[in-house]
Amino acid sequence: MSQNKSKVINRAQVVDENFVAFVKSHQPVEPKQTLQQQGLDEHIIYQLFESQLRSRQLDLMARILKLQNKVFYTIGSSGHEGNVMLGRLVRHSDPAFLHYRSGGLMMERSRQVSGIDPIWDTCLSFAAAASDPASGGRHKVWGSKPLWVIPQTSTIASHLPKAVGCALGIELAQRSKAKIPVPDDAIVLCNFGDASANHSTAQGAFNAASWAAFQGLKVPILFVCEDNGIGISVKTPENWINASFIHRPGMQYFKANGLDLETGYQQVKRAVEFCRQERKPVFLHLKTTRLMGHAGTDFEVDYRRMDELEAAEACDPLLRSAASMINHGLMTSSQILKLYQSIHQECLDKAELAYQQPKIENLEQVMAPLAPEDTELVHQEAGRLVEQNKRITVFGSEKNLPENQPPKHMAIQINNGLHDLMLKYPEMIMFGEDVAQKGGVYTITKQLFKKFSAKRVFNTLLDEQTILGLAQGYSYMGQLPVPEIQYLAYFHNACDQIRGEAASLQFFSNGQYANPMVVRVAGLGYQKGFGGHFHNDNSIAAIRDIPGVTVACPSRADDAVMMMRTLTAMSKVNGRVSIFLEPIALYMHKDLHQEGDELWKFDYPSPDQYIPLGEPRLYHSEARDILIITYGNGVPMSLAAVDVFGKETGKRVMVMDLRWLQPLSGDIIKQWGSQFQRILVVDEGRRSACVGEGVITYLMDLNNDDKRGKLKVDLITGADTFTPLADAAKMVLPDKQQIIDGLKRLNG
Repeated sequence: MSQNKSKVINRAQVVDENFVAFVKSHQPVEPKQTLQQQGLDEHIIYQLFESQLRSRQLDLMARILKLQNKVFYTIGSSGHEGNVMLGRLVRHSDPAFLHYRSGGLMMERSRQVSGIDPIWDTCLSFAAAASDPASGGRHKVWGSKPLWVIPQTSTIASHLPKAVGCALGIELAQRSKAKIPVPDDAIVLCNFGDASANHSTAQGAFNAASWAAFQGLKVPILFVCEDNGIGISVKTPENWINASFIHRPGMQYFKANGLDLETGYQQVKRAVEFCRQERKPVFLHLKTTRLMGHAGTDFEVDYRRMDELEAAEACDPLLRSAASMINHGLMTSSQILKLYQSIHQECLDKAELAYQQPKIENLEQVMAPLAPEDTELVHQEAGRLVEQNKRITVFGSEKNLPENQPPKHMAIQINNGLHDLMLKYPEMIMFGEDVAQKGGVYTITKQLFKKFSAKRVFNTLLDEQTILGLAQGYSYMGQLPVPEIQYLAYFHNACDQIRGEAASLQFFSNGQYANPMVVRVAGLGYQKGFGGHFHNDNSIAAIRDIPGVTVACPSRADDAVMMMRTLTAMSKVNGRVSIFLEPIALYMHKDLHQEGDELWKFDYPSPDQYIPLGEPRLYHSEARDILIITYGNGVPMSLAAVDVFGKETGKRVMVMDLRWLQPLSGDIIKQWGSQFQRILVVDEGRRSACVGEGVITYLMDLNNDDKRGKLKVDLITGADTFTPLADAAKMVLPDKQQIIDGLKRLNG
């Protein structure tokens, strides 16, 4: 390849050479204003410039060492180095949710806390070293515990909803007079690219911030759109960001030049100060450019004309910064080049040393921070009692305490359980669509708003990704969120807030950060044809395969209460994310074998009772003819089928209610499964990727035991279809007769 051809492709080399040539040739020009007139001084602008150079040289180093397979990430910050101004003007105690082009910001922010070497820390991250202080070698992320930078892996602005939640959490904690881990006047910094601003998740976050501010709530968040005019290869229309955001209700718009420290500094400062003083959402439109392509593997010449590339490179913010240093007599050309080369060598040396650092060596190390569980502490917390006088005050009298009442169905007992949990955890908050005055569409949260106030029980706008984003943000500020997703079908609209954001935080922060929450989701089927698939969603696979998330599904009232206690304790002790899947059809279910028998109503468990994670409930535990493994609606249905089958055949069938759908307790499944030759798995989910598949996988391990006969297993599931309206819904889901027929097949 000729040298000219190489330069066409290797724009990093071009950018590097352009800077050197510019500095060598630049002749001083009399500045129009002094630094003081622009809010700067010699010390500040020098440090800003040095941070810009550090960020640039880290990018150039990554491109060089990537070719030697010593660096594993090449999305850089070149062209965005103007965000050093944010690194200077936003405090290190202001929670930050950062875009991946925030190298300059991090270099400058690191100055606010002594003892941090941002070049070394970044090199460790590039090299996937186990000592990487941000993620422990799991990903290249901008993150720092002492700098209050919560690690993000987002590339599509999916971090914006939780940033909004964090801002609202600051104010909510203050209204509740709760202790928060940041100063009272803290603001939240959240930056992203112009292309990401178009994402529906980002739009939802902007809308939520505006919606809250429009109603008079304080939302101290600084949205920073770093506008470089292109998203990978797709151009942003001219003036699109300006036109889209300048007139948003409840949100103040500012514009700043991120290409020039002298003109941009005061503009950025005004935006930061407005946000901090007024406690209102601010949209800062920061002009940037993009240099060296989207990443090291991105060849811009494939989709951008050469004159466009050269125009972008001519806007390199480092050229203007260097000119400022020379024009104000702060540095000579030779001093700048000496500093530039010195930082270049420092980055290379530290990157080489970082590459030699130990890496993650085994799967156990990879997964260590994913789903922490201090079992003994969790059990202690789950069984911890609340002062009885407080309970009597909330429930009205000792006689009215739920454990002193007759057996009740699930809806009432979950409601009682939530009352107890709200008493136990003053930091616990509940929110979602219709949860407050209405008490939820199934009255599960009835009276909670009245007894615990709007500070702890409140309605949100109708946007599930915002609800789950708020939950994450609130948790950073010390609250214990219990958000409600009204129907399982609605969860899928916002699944990435759990999959890509909440569940990944402990993993990608090496356990330094967590966003504890218990997400209540009403779901599953058997609504007697009402509501179609929106009210009868049995798609569980989408939540079961999220790493680190616990999925619980009760089938009866007392279990529901005790499982909630366990999940909440897991959140409190270990910062865990869990989903509490509540079967709608069992909310009001009272009978088991015949109408009026009321055998599916249960006593309220005493306040110190809980169910350990993974522990199933067994019915007819002495039976050994056939084993049924099921959960949710399948439990009372199977018990009813077993009653009929037993009377007809005299066979005794044990029923195992899994209760915990993720993680499945493989050891327990095999322990009980080993005592049977015939097992029926009843799963109301769709056949493809259902819970039953996981159960059968564990059961098949039993066939490796030569001492036992061949295991006979049958699986009954829902159909691979959406649920229709009316009586046609009955054709989709398993029923009692199918279970009876399955038992007969196994018995034959």
